[in-house]
Order: sequence, then C-alpha cells, then structure tokens
Amino acid sequence: MATILIIDDDTLMCDTMTRLIKRIGHDTLCAQTLRDGLALASSQPCDVVFLDVRMPDGNGLELLPTLDALPAAPEVIIMTGFGDPNGAELAIKSGAWDYIEKSSSIKEITLSLERALQYRQQKITVAGTRAVAALKRQQIIGSSPKLAACLDLVAQAASSDVNVFLTGETGTGKELFARAVHENSPRARGNFVVVDCTALPETLVESLLFGHEKGSFTGAEKSRDGLIRQAHCGTLFLDEVGELPLMMQKAFLRVLQEHRFRPVGGSREIDSDFRLVAATNRNLEQMVERGQFREDLLFRLRSFVIELPPLRERPEDIQELARYYADRFCERYGLAPKGFSPEFINILLAYTWPGNVREFVHTMERVLAAARFEPTLFTKHLPTNIRIEVTRAAVEHDSPLAPPASGGTVQTLLKLNDYRDAVYNDAEKNYLCDLLALAGQNIPEACRVSGLSQSRLYALLKKHGITRSR
Repeated sequence: MATILIIDDDTLMCDTMTRLIKRIGHDTLCAQTLRDGLALASSQPCDVVFLDVRMPDGNGLELLPTLDALPAAPEVIIMTGFGDPNGAELAIKSGAWDYIEKSSSIKEITLSLERALQYRQQKITVAGTRAVAALKRQQIIGSSPKLAACLDLVAQAASSDVNVFLTGETGTGKELFARAVHENSPRARGNFVVVDCTALPETLVESLLFGHEKGSFTGAEKSRDGLIRQAHCGTLFLDEVGELPLMMQKAFLRVLQEHRFRPVGGSREIDSDFRLVAATNRNLEQMVERGQFREDLLFRLRSFVIELPPLRERPEDIQELARYYADRFCERYGLAPKGFSPEFINILLAYTWPGNVREFVHTMERVLAAARFEPTLFTKHLPTNIRIEVTRAAVEHDSPLAPPASGGTVQTLLKLNDYRDAVYNDAEKNYLCDLLALAGQNIPEACRVSGLSQSRLYALLKKHGITRSR
C-alpha cells in the first residue's frame, strides 16, 4: 500500500482523486495550498504526489526541486486544468514523472500512477541491493538540491560507457564534472585526455586528433600518437565541442561510431577504445539550423545529458564554497585561517556571479591577496565592481520607482508570474460572467457552450465569487 499526496485547491478534484486512489488500494493525503502540501510531504513519507500548477500561494512547478530534495523524494505527477507546452517542458526538466491534464480519462490517470509506483519500487529494490560507494567529486563543492541532482547523474553515467554531454554557462565547472565521470568509472585507471576545441589550429587539427606517421608532412620528424589514441582505455573530453571545425566533424563522427581511425600519412587504421565526454556553453541546436554543426554528430554526443546550473541558482552552496577556497588559498600562501563577517557573506549571496564558479574562485584569491594577514574578511576586501553592483541593485530595489525604460517614468511592476496570474484571473472571471449571460443563467446550457462539467463550472464560479442572477 502506497501513500499518495494530492495538492490541489479544487475540493471536488481532491475528493474525486481520493475516491479513485482508495478504490485501487492506496492511502491518500490532501492539501489545498503549496505550503500545507510541503508540510505534509515533510512530516510523513509519500510515494507519489499529484501536484496542481495554479495554486493560491504560487506555481506548483516551483515546488518540484523542494519535493525532490526530501528524504522520501516522491515521484511527482503534475496534474493541471490548463495544459501548457512550456509548463510541460519545465516539469519534465525539473524531474516530474508525468504531466497530465485534469480532463484525462480515469484510465490514463490510473496508468500514470501505477507506472510511477512500479518505477519507484524498482528504484528502491535496486538501491537496496547495490553497495553504496562514496562518489569522487574533487573540487565540486556544495550540497544544494540542484548540485546533488547533477552528481546523481554523474553516478549514473559513470557506471556505463554511454557518451556524456555536459551543458551550462561558462565557468560552471564542466571539466570538473567530466573528470568526476571518468574517476568514478571503470576507466579511472586510464588516461583522461582533454581536447580544448577552441585551441585546435585548423591546419593541425587532424594531426593532433589522429596522430601522424614520420615524414607525413613538413616537420613530422617522427611518428606521434594523436589525442584520440592517447585516450585508449580511458576518457576523451572534448571541451567546447561547438568549436570543432566543420571539416573535422564528419571525420570525428566516424571515429565515434567505429572507434577506428587512420593517422595522417598512415597506411592502416588503428583502434582506440575511448569513452567520450563532450561539453559546450553554446546552443548546438541553433548551430545545426545555421549549418555550423552536424545534426548527426549532435545526436551522437547527447546520449546522456547533464545540465549544470549556474551559481546564482544554487546560493545554498556559496558559504561552503567560500570556506573551501579561503582555506585552500590560506594554505597555499602560508596564511592563518580567515573568518567571515556576516556582511561579507551577504555580498557573496547577493551578487549574480555571471562568471559562475570560475569567477568565484578568482574573486576569493583576490580577496585573500588583499586581506593577507588580517584575520577577518570584510566587504572592503571584495573587488570594487562586485560591491558596486550589489549596492546599486539594493538601492534600485528600495527605490519607489524603477529606472525609466525610454525617457518616461515607469511605476514598480509586479513579478512576471504574479502579473500573468492576475491577468489570467481577470480574463477567467470576465469569461464566466459573459458565459452565464449568454446562457441566460442556465447552468446546463453554460456547460454545453463552454465544454466544462457542472462540478468544474460550479468550482470556478465559487472561486471568483460569481452568483447567478435570478
């Protein structure tokens, strides 16, 4: 018997789902706000959560990472009355099991629940039979839910030879994650060969990748193995693969398929049993559309995708990163350990870190160089550009007026999601009033015109405080 949590502000929907779930033999819990739903999920283990999107206290999709971070990590089925392709994409990217509409049949809803429970049971069984090994994650610092999700994917990828594709902004640590995949795999004793595709000279790229035979071109005084051969029995990491010259993409696609290639000037092909990890901060789909990247190579690269979050999306890791790098640089420069003032940490948390972890590391090194023998780090030790940006943002936030967009005065705006909800609610209320007027206050006729069920129509009328005129 499983425990199913229903988070939906529609009382009728909660009652209907409760009867359905109890009929197939499971326990249910119900909550009509995100806050109450999270409290229930935190206080007792749940196996599956049916989660509505439009809730009185926020967007249900924003609760997904929090639910996934709970010890029970329930499977989440998004169940909405307003299907949206962008919402569906966000839900799946955030780890939802399924995204279905409330108008779905009972059979569809039941099947989704049964499959989620089967998957969950299988996952628990497999986890219980496998030995737990500590993941090697050198210099990958933090314990935020988003970082933990990426490390889970590293562990999954490391157990196979599937091609891994790392995406993310510049400075998010793609090479560190590539090394983690290698070091946690059966190939850890082999070479980890880094190919920086931005630094490959177009005239020498073929020789560097495939190697060459003695005398094959001017200056080839002896035979030399290429980077692909050096990765034999190990891992080949193609960093910034979007910069790989177009003329080489077809040749590399064949190498990726056959794991065989011919060195420059060679008379026979040689093998290389390598595992590929590729990374980019560019949009390769757009490059494919512009004819700058081969679509068939892209399909091969992204067999297993790990999308690394920018540092601004995992602020929970900032203090741990600061402690790690402060200690590291103190040890490197022979300095005593440093303390942090609260304001110093607040500035680190408020800054957006466009250069991500790479910028953070350089900043901490500058801070330690500025502080030297002072025992505590204060905001004054931080680079001026960071202090200015955070201070300006704070002043603009407190100002009663936002900066003028184009010469005029712009009043402070609602957050975009709040604005969308306000506009949607007004439009929905106006539609219902017009619907009743058109149907002559006749509920069956209003249902026929709108396609709504009577229970749903009554729920919407109650939501907006609309009463029928007699």
